[in-house]
Amino acid sequence: MPIGNPIGRPIWNQNGAWTRLLASERLRRSSQVLSVIDNTAYIFGGEVQPRQPVDNQIDAVSLRKGTHSDAHQHDTKSASSAPSPRVGSSSVALNGRLYLFSGRGGVEMASIEEHGAIWCYDPAQSSWTLIKPTDAEKPYPPGRSYHCATTDGENTIYVHAGCPAEGRLSDLWKFDVATRTWTQAPDAPAPQRGGTSIAYNRGKLYRMHGFDGSKEQGGGIDVFDVTANTWSTQSFNADGNDGPEPRSVCALVPIVLAKKDKLLTLFGERDPSSLGHAGAGKMLSDVWVYDIDENWWTKLEPKGNDGQPAPRGWFDADVVKAHDGNNDHVVVHGGLGENNERLTDIWLLSF
Repeated sequence: MPIGNPIGRPIWNQNGAWTRLLASERLRRSSQVLSVIDNTAYIFGGEVQPRQPVDNQIDAVSLRKGTHSDAHQHDTKSASSAPSPRVGSSSVALNGRLYLFSGRGGVEMASIEEHGAIWCYDPAQSSWTLIKPTDAEKPYPPGRSYHCATTDGENTIYVHAGCPAEGRLSDLWKFDVATRTWTQAPDAPAPQRGGTSIAYNRGKLYRMHGFDGSKEQGGGIDVFDVTANTWSTQSFNADGNDGPEPRSVCALVPIVLAKKDKLLTLFGERDPSSLGHAGAGKMLSDVWVYDIDENWWTKLEPKGNDGQPAPRGWFDADVVKAHDGNNDHVVVHGGLGENNERLTDIWLLSF
């Protein structure tokens, strides 16, 4: 059980529990995207062999109780109009649709440049649409991979950082879905990075972790105030005791627990492989919750009858909203294990 620190940090007595929903060879992959719409997880892209994107079919997995193993299907009829196969993309769920931005494709793994366009998948129609900016002459975020994205839940998608053709980025862009326009916000605090994470809560973006080309980042949550258009930083001791240690290619999601807004971060790569993208470094299996209002971390120790997920990075995760006043859940899929094998499993973390 997590215990409050000596200066009186509140005790949070819910560790959570893991349930393995599914393991499928079809879903073996890393560097994919996952977004949850109406209790269904939609999975697209990724790789099994390094630098070889899988197909452009979209997989749907039901997250409702009692329907796990028999409710996985992949949508072949939309493949002809779907985005090209890719890895290292970002996706968000907004108003019943999935939105996908950029990534890498092909053996050369060059950034996919679509000139500011965003792909939209409509589950109701099993169809993809390429949404192009209204004004093609206005600035837009260049193509990239291993970036991150989030949404305000209303009309805006945020895209941040990642890896262009060379180097890394720290830029932040806002896409208005209704007007199909991009607006660039101030860059996030240095250093530039790939494999970072971002989450939205109550008018603020929270950014943490990532890889700057030489080491993983940690010890701070960078906060962007959307209204003030400014960044600030909340520092913490990233020792694995007071707060999560540095990492990259992990996940950061906003959740509600005990009717309070929190952030949850989990897993990731601690030390990069000498083989770069073709290898696996030191992977983590820890789960941390951050109280946004009170500025403290708690390390969780979730258990489950199915065991718990193996350490991993290069995976994806999303929130399953409760909508009934109860606690949110988190779904985790795939990724790269420490043995350099892509993983097949889907797990649900419940509270």
